[in-house]
Amino acid sequence: MSLHRVSSFTYAVPNVAEVIAYYTEFGLTDNGDGSLSTVDGGRQLYVEQGPYRRVSGVTLGADDPDDLGRIAASLAKLGFDHTLDGDRLVTADPVMRTRVEIAVEPRVVQHETERAPVNAPGRTERVNERAAGTVREGRVRPRRLGHVALVSGESETSLKFFVDGLGFKVSDYAGSKESAFLRCSPDHHNVAVFGGPVSFPHHSSWQVDDVDEIGRGAESLLAGRDERKGWGFGRHYAGSNFFWYLKDPAGTFSEYYADMDQITEDDLWKPEVCEGKSGLYSWGPAVPEGFMPPSDIAELIAAQAS
Repeated sequence: MSLHRVSSFTYAVPNVAEVIAYYTEFGLTDNGDGSLSTVDGGRQLYVEQGPYRRVSGVTLGADDPDDLGRIAASLAKLGFDHTLDGDRLVTADPVMRTRVEIAVEPRVVQHETERAPVNAPGRTERVNERAAGTVREGRVRPRRLGHVALVSGESETSLKFFVDGLGFKVSDYAGSKESAFLRCSPDHHNVAVFGGPVSFPHHSSWQVDDVDEIGRGAESLLAGRDERKGWGFGRHYAGSNFFWYLKDPAGTFSEYYADMDQITEDDLWKPEVCEGKSGLYSWGPAVPEGFMPPSDIAELIAAQAS
């Protein structure tokens, strides 16, 4: 695979200061220049001014210039505009108008996390002490950006751009083959593209160590802030990850996740069309009103029509 990760994304919003403050509380590090960092991934979120919420840019990591050449050839064959200059290729999704920059850069290195001892029927690993997750203190710190989920007003074209043009692989479909979970790394998905009446960002997803970090992070963000309520705690079927979604001040969901499926051999993974409940989750609370479609869908349609 030519690509190896989603390095960062640029988030355009009307209320920049509020959004930066939210993601700082979410656990990212505010660098003071409109960018925010994760523990392992570095600068992975850039916030800029915009008339309505949208993902205006995405940066992808590639291993070497030859990878960029192969991607450029695929884009040219399909008729997608692009420019290639040395170790950078720039193109854009023609529907969502999201600028995509592919840069030659090193892969993220994550040191192995020590597995916490767990007690289960017939297996005792922790004795005479409380579970570590119950006594943790301090703010939850996301390790890296996992994926961005985008709704496209013409998802078939967007999927062709990401899959046939950029080289993403389909891991699973959501409900139909017009919506899909796409990967450019071993993670089950790095980008999700869903069909909708208009284009907008649905959520960004951030890796944390385990379910305790998901719970601690969500509890902290929700304390006295009902407007941040999203959806969780639960576990997805597509990707298998545990999740909890919170709503940011611009109206996009931010997800804490842990334990994502890893796909290292394409031939050993068969994409499924995840219909009904499985397209959204395996278990958890019922999907709340305003999650899909979001509560501001009418405003987004009006803003993009003007």
